[in-house]
Amino acid sequence: MKIAILGGTGDIGEGLALRLAADTPHRVAVGSREAEKAETKAEAYTAELESRGLDAAVTGGENAAVAADARIVVLAVPPYHVGDTVEAVAESLESGDVLVSPATGMKRDDEGFHYHRPGAGSVTEIVADAAPEGVAVVGAFHNLAAARLATLDADLGVDTLVIGDDDDAKETVADVAEGIEGLRALDAGGIANAPEIEGLTPLLINVAQNNDGLHDLGVRFQ
Repeated sequence: MKIAILGGTGDIGEGLALRLAADTPHRVAVGSREAEKAETKAEAYTAELESRGLDAAVTGGENAAVAADARIVVLAVPPYHVGDTVEAVAESLESGDVLVSPATGMKRDDEGFHYHRPGAGSVTEIVADAAPEGVAVVGAFHNLAAARLATLDADLGVDTLVIGDDDDAKETVADVAEGIEGLRALDAGGIANAPEIEGLTPLLINVAQNNDGLHDLGVRFQ
C-alpha cells in the first residue's frame, strides 16, 4: 500500500516518513507544494535509511502528484492549511481513500501553549468537512514528539489515539500505526472526540518544557 505524507518535509512528516519506511512494507511518498523541496527531502530520508543498512526508499513530489495513487494520505501540515490542502488534492483522491489528520490548533502566550479550538469543533472536523464524498477521515498521530519520532535509534514506547466515524478506515490506520515499532494504536471513538485528543498536545508540550528530561514526552495508557 502507498502512503502519502503531505507536508512531509516538516517535523512530524519527517518522523512518520522515516518510521513508516523503516518499519513497514508500505511505499512512502512525501509531498510539498513545491515538488523540488519534497524530492530533496525524500533523497535525504532515503540516504538516512540506507546509512542504516535498510532496503527502503522514500519518494517525493508535489502534493497532488504523490496523493494520486495513495490509499492513505496524511495531512502533516499546519492546522490552518488542512482545508486548503484537501481542496488542492481532492481530484487526486478516490472513493475508499483515507485522509489522516494529526494536526492540532494551538496558541501561545507567556504561560505556555493552549489548545485553540477551531469553529468547526476540531481540526479533524475541518478535514472531514472538506473531504470529497467517499473519502474517509481518521485522526491519528496527534500527540507524538516529532524529534523522538524522527530519531530512529529512539525507542518509542508510546500510544497514538485513533478516531474516526468509519470503522474500516480507522482499523486500516491503526494497523499502519502499529507497524511502527514501539507505537500502539488505541481506539478513541468517533470524530466528535477529536477536541479532547487534539487538546492533549499543548498539555504535553507544556509539561515537556517545564520538566528536565521530558523533552520528547509521549503518552502511554495503562
